[in-house]
Amino acid sequence: MSQDAGTTAAGGSTSVQSLARGLEVITSFDAEHPSMTLSEVAKRTGLSRATARRFLLTLQELGYVRGDGKFFELTSKVLQLGYSYLSSATLPQLMEPVLEDLSTAVHESASASVLDGRDILYIARVHTRSIMRVGISVGTRFPAVNTSMGRVLLAFQAPVVIDVLLAEGVHSATGLGIDNVADLRAELEKIRARGYAIVDQELEIGLRSVAVPVFNADGSIAAAMNVSMSVRQQAPVSAEEAAQAVLPALQRAACQVQEALAASR
Repeated sequence: MSQDAGTTAAGGSTSVQSLARGLEVITSFDAEHPSMTLSEVAKRTGLSRATARRFLLTLQELGYVRGDGKFFELTSKVLQLGYSYLSSATLPQLMEPVLEDLSTAVHESASASVLDGRDILYIARVHTRSIMRVGISVGTRFPAVNTSMGRVLLAFQAPVVIDVLLAEGVHSATGLGIDNVADLRAELEKIRARGYAIVDQELEIGLRSVAVPVFNADGSIAAAMNVSMSVRQQAPVSAEEAAQAVLPALQRAACQVQEALAASR
């Protein structure tokens, strides 16, 4: 067997070097290097010019690369590689890397949930530190009416569904904020109009959060994403100011998931 065809590592695992090298050539193209010469590809991949040329010509024959005799660039066919993943990925799998990037960007905990009866059900979470007495993990449930994600999920339901979900009334968990159905209905209208929800210490004292919807391709709501923050005792800011600081990044993250959902259909 040739070295390009495959190799057995010391630990006994078998890898196909030709496949690995072909993927290295594909991933050597990026936003800063959308078009490269043979020499540039060889340099970025660490391959010899002869080997890089062989892989580029093979990828060109397969339709993943095009060239004009001097410069090479990827074609849209490489997107099919991503679509294969997206078509098999679940909603939590699509959200997890997005939440990781979001949490890193805003330095706060980020979560995603779906509506399950009158509760929200956490399906993905990245936490930076503990800001609640009750630990939150995938599978945790909270009353939808007391949470930012729950209110987003409620706001974009059909009116008849909202009627059913609010039939048991609204109870403030902390004594702060909304504690009746009429006020919650008015808040849901506001959320639907502006596209996000803010909850300030209504689930737990010292905790505030902002949430946005994630829509399916057909316009129905698939999930909600949020960023949760502790209320600062020093240099305090309002809940709206705190939300606005992270909202652009949160909205971009939701758009990323929506695009992935659309591509997976």
